[in-house]
Formats: sequence, structure tokens, C-alpha cells
Amino acid sequence: MRTLIATTPDKIGETVTIQGWINARRDHGKIMFLDVRDRTGVVQVVSMKTLGDVKPEDCVEITGLVKARPESMINPKLITGTIEMEAQTVTILSSAMELPFPLDTDGKEINEEIRLKYRYLDLRRERMQKNIKLRSKVVTMMREYLFKNDFVEIETPMLTKSTPEGSRDFLVPSRLQQGEFYALPQSPQQYKQLLMVAGFERYFQTARCMRDEDLRADRGFEHTQLDIEMSFVKREDVMGLIEPMVIEIVEKLGGVIQKKPFPVYTYPEAMKQFGSDKFDLRSEEEKKQGVNAFAWVIDFPFFEKDKDGKWTYTHNPFSGMPAEQKEAFMNGEIEGITTLQYDLVWNGYEAGGGSIRSNDPAVLQKVFEVLGHSKEAIQEKFGHMLTAFQYGAPPHGGIALGIERFMMGLTGETSLKEVQAFPQTSSGQTSVMDAPSSVSDEQLKELGLALNKKK
Repeated sequence: MRTLIATTPDKIGETVTIQGWINARRDHGKIMFLDVRDRTGVVQVVSMKTLGDVKPEDCVEITGLVKARPESMINPKLITGTIEMEAQTVTILSSAMELPFPLDTDGKEINEEIRLKYRYLDLRRERMQKNIKLRSKVVTMMREYLFKNDFVEIETPMLTKSTPEGSRDFLVPSRLQQGEFYALPQSPQQYKQLLMVAGFERYFQTARCMRDEDLRADRGFEHTQLDIEMSFVKREDVMGLIEPMVIEIVEKLGGVIQKKPFPVYTYPEAMKQFGSDKFDLRSEEEKKQGVNAFAWVIDFPFFEKDKDGKWTYTHNPFSGMPAEQKEAFMNGEIEGITTLQYDLVWNGYEAGGGSIRSNDPAVLQKVFEVLGHSKEAIQEKFGHMLTAFQYGAPPHGGIALGIERFMMGLTGETSLKEVQAFPQTSSGQTSVMDAPSSVSDEQLKELGLALNKKK
């Protein structure tokens, strides 16, 4: 029966069998030492016999006697520092080839493409193990908090309709309806609002989102967000739900928060004071100490001009606007309209954002008209939403917190790749697997597609 390494200090005097990987090997003449790790920790194994070809990263099974270390040799840095194992048998379960890079550093000095090509090895390093395990713990804490607050976890489709919501869609060709396409979701925005019409009132999911946009340190083709929507709420209700959750998670994990409750800035105030709506409130000393600074930003302009001088939205076309502005908007005012949007800023990053939505189909129709869509295009792209809102749609609002950015804040990492298991490279190549890649002519034919050959 396998014994987990973390439990070996409780088994002094017993013969146990451990399974894991060789972390390090040290030969001292007639005595040899192995550091062996599994998911729970590292233990020192002593052998008076030759260990042959056993080398770092071999996967092994070792049976031996657990012995207390002399007090002078106790290692307080290890959970197993009070004991060591005296090996009786060492079995190599799977031998490791020479590694493409060392695993005993933080890995940041290694070329990114090599790290991601051998990501399954890169993930063995201590820093990456901590990051991925912490991510799992954080998502669990989020779930538990929301369940305590009467939320229902609901999954929404991955194959959906292409609609103009901001970023480029990733398109999926249909085999059964040739020449037509699904889109992978940029977010569950429309589905979660439809769930409010359906009467679920409090929904959440950890949603996978795909956006074909330019890559950078805090943005990838794929990300995960804690997606939340609530019925019969105002802006302060949503902010009042999320802020205690963030405080609880950060502080339970040992983090220090600069100000509680979080300060609130209007968009004009933020731009005047910081020149940006994504600002860092910390002093240089607080940054060195790892202090976390949060703030809310509210009262954004609803519309802005794009580079071609056309109106576009600053956040989300489904956002609502203050009730006192609706009449002016319906009568043609655009520039002075604000949105019921709220962004959560964390150490200079946008950690999340949401809004109270518009549940009035006439207002939503007008928003799309301002954005330059014809009545026919509005009906084609968003007719399902306009129809749904005519069946007693409740007032509702929500928020999405980016899990990767949340983890960057907790760990101090500066790239989302360090908190994802299998991210893409900066050029969009997938980890380990060689994608994007070509497909066979037979697959294209089955989908009714043909490629324009590159000249």
C-alpha cells in the first residue's frame, strides 16, 4: 500500500512504500541520498547500496524503514525534516531521459517556447505546482462563497452564435449546415441574461472564454472567468457581494489589503487623478511588501468615438444607463450618457468588470442603432434577446472576474501564462501540441470548405 510522503513523520519505526519522482541524487562514497517527491512533499531516502542508474526525474517506488533523524540533522524547511527513510528496495517505474532544461529554478530564465513545448515538465517545478494548486483552491473558495449566498452553478454552451460584441470570434464550421458557422463564446453574456429571464435569479459559472485578439502578458486567446448574474439588484448590491468575497479570499490566503472598504472613483475622477481607469494605489514601499490595493471605478461614459469617428461602446452594449438619462437617450442624446458599469481594479490591473443591464428592449434596440447596425442586422444578430426581453425580463446585473488576473494578483506573477496549466505562446501556438496546424483535404471536404492556396 502506498504511503504519501507528507505522512511519513507519523510512521517512525514502520516499513513503508512511497511512489514519486527523484528530486535529487547525492553520492557520498558508501552512502547515497535521494530526495524523493510526490504531490504532498519531499523526503530524504538513504541507501547503503549502489542505486545503479537511478537519476533525477525517474519515476520510482521505494520501500524502506522510516527513522527519526538525530536532532542535529533535523531540517526545519521540510515537513519531513524530522525523519528519513532507509531504502530496502528501489524500483524504477519509468526512466526519464536527459531533461531539456533544469527544474530546480523558477524557470523564468528559460525560453518561453521551450518551456511550453515541454510544459508537462515545466509544470513539475515547485513554483508552477504552487500556482496551479493555489488556483484550484481559489476557485473552490469562490464556489463555496457563492453557494452560501444562494447561487446556482449553470453551464452555458460552448458553440454559439457569432455576434459583434468587441473582439474577433473564433469560428467553428458546421458539418450539418455547410457554409454556416458557430462561434466559440467570448463570454456567456447573452446566455446569463437569458437565465435571468428564465427566473434563476442568482447564477454563476467558471466560464471558459475565447477571444481572437492580440496577445499580451495579461491577455490570451483563452481565459477563465468567474461569471455572475443576479436579478432584482442595483449596482451597489453586486459590488457589495463581490467585495467581501475578494477580501475573504485574499486575507485567508495571507494577503494584506491596503484599504477596506475599497475606495470608489468615478471615471472622470480616475482619469483626472491617475490618467487611467486602471491604476495602482500602492506606494513603492507597499509594492515591495506585497500589499494589495483594490478600488472600484464607476460612472463610465456609455459611448465613445472609434478611430473612424463612429460611435462604439466603452464596455458592453447590454449595459444599462441611469433611469434619468433614458428619455434623453431615446430622444437622440449620445455623448452625455453614462453606463451602470463598475470595474474592480487590483494593483493596476482590471481584475473584473460588470454592469446593471438594460432589460428594456426599446433601449437595447436604440443602443444597437447608435452603434450603426441596421434594423435588419439587429434582428438577425440580437433578435433572440429583444424577443426574450418582452416576456417579463427582471432588472438584473452581474460581473465577471478574470481567474488568471485574480491569480496574478495573489501570486505576484506578471504573466497569465504562469497561472495557466497549458497556455499559448506569444505567437499563439498551443503548449505541447503543434497547433494551429493543417487538416486533411478529407476533413475540409466533409465540412464543405476549400482553402485559398497561398501564392
